Amino acid sequence: MIGKLFLDLTTWILLTDFAIRVGFSLRVIMRKRAASISFAWLTIILLLPFVGAVAYLLFGESRLGERRANRLLKDQPILKQWAASLRAIPDVDWHAVNPECQPLNQQIFTTTGMPTMPGNQLELIDNAELFFSKLIADISQARFNCSLEFYIFNEGGRTDEVIKALTEARARGVTCRLLLDSIGSKPFLRSPSADRLRKAGVEIREALPAGLIRALFIRIDLRNHRKIVVIDDEIAYTGSQNLVDPKFFKQDEEVGEWVDAMVRLTGPVVELLAAGFLFDWLLERRQWPTRLKGITGIQPVAAAGDALVQLVPSGPGYGENSIHDLLLTAIYAARRELVLTTPYFVPDNAILAALRSAAQRGVEVTLIVPETNDSRLVHYASRAHFTMLSQAGIRIMFFSGGLLHTKTITVDNDFCLFGSVNLDMRSFWLNFEMTLVIYDEEFTDTVRSLQQAYLGRSHQLDLAVFIRRPYWQQLLENVALLIGPLL
Repeated sequence: MIGKLFLDLTTWILLTDFAIRVGFSLRVIMRKRAASISFAWLTIILLLPFVGAVAYLLFGESRLGERRANRLLKDQPILKQWAASLRAIPDVDWHAVNPECQPLNQQIFTTTGMPTMPGNQLELIDNAELFFSKLIADISQARFNCSLEFYIFNEGGRTDEVIKALTEARARGVTCRLLLDSIGSKPFLRSPSADRLRKAGVEIREALPAGLIRALFIRIDLRNHRKIVVIDDEIAYTGSQNLVDPKFFKQDEEVGEWVDAMVRLTGPVVELLAAGFLFDWLLERRQWPTRLKGITGIQPVAAAGDALVQLVPSGPGYGENSIHDLLLTAIYAARRELVLTTPYFVPDNAILAALRSAAQRGVEVTLIVPETNDSRLVHYASRAHFTMLSQAGIRIMFFSGGLLHTKTITVDNDFCLFGSVNLDMRSFWLNFEMTLVIYDEEFTDTVRSLQQAYLGRSHQLDLAVFIRRPYWQQLLENVALLIGPLL
């Protein structure tokens, strides 16, 4: 009797497992996503009984939650209508820049509705100390509002000075808002410092709230990875620097201090960054941005310089594949030189093919990545590509001065991409990111000089030595590569 019950139970478990694998495999196939992503999920589902199905339920689809998805859908026409109103800006003389820039501008406008804004002044900030000094000074001089949106806000060091500056600004009557990612800034959001800011009148919101219960209904690893500051509707910052002091942040991970860069902007593009912040803020407050013009934080900004800048917001609901396709266009636009810096390099086959194609047609391609990464999976998945890329003529450089976290791309020293996007699947399709496309030779030359400074603290991959690495390392790399599309 017991033997029969055991046999029946075993049979039921096997049949259930078979049905789950078949059912979830069919769902993956019918989603029609990139083959690499589909294959990675099929591998997990088919190799891991039950666990693979649970993993797919939690992380396999871009589930934002029904209410949030409906808000995004409803707000899209409002955003497009507002963006269309910016067409009254002065015409751009595309003959004065690289001919490859105009098609790139058109692609971005078609997919996001964001036009290129002329008349901007940009200042590259190449270290955390300078960033904190300028940010604190700008907050201290704020008259109307300070809006900050970050993935990570971490106490300690100069960040405490930002907290003090915000408290003092609020005491002067300045409207201060903090929008922080629920997971990236979780310790701070529950800290005494956050409570003191709230009591002082600083408004704090969690972006994409996460928790065990929410995980049943939404995908909790979809994160707000943007870094935006807007002050008095006149000054803005964006880039890759989280609101953390590198001297106090993740010092126990043995990767060195995080190395980042930001850009300080004045001019018409500040209006776009203010709108980007306000849209995210109202979305988290479950309010409808029924009108963007005239709301505090969204005002036309006078020209302050000569740089052409186009803002590219990306993430679920912002246009399928928009940032991925933009990166492909930028890589294929290169004719002489292409330099890329990223902390996390786990691209798909399309990006890999574009990089190889650039090198094969004579473009000098240089990829700069940190020598030591804070993610072991990313470390091994990245290395799985290095032999192929190096053989194609791409120069792989390992930065040894800390965890290089700056995300930049310079193309022919004519235009550049600067922002929060990593060269990995998460940034392409999952995270909410913000990128600047800057059609300005002078600023691009400044970014290229920063890249050259990184090269001065880097050493090149020795292919002859690399291909002789131990078999177990190659095995780890190839295993990590299988799930690379999901990292």
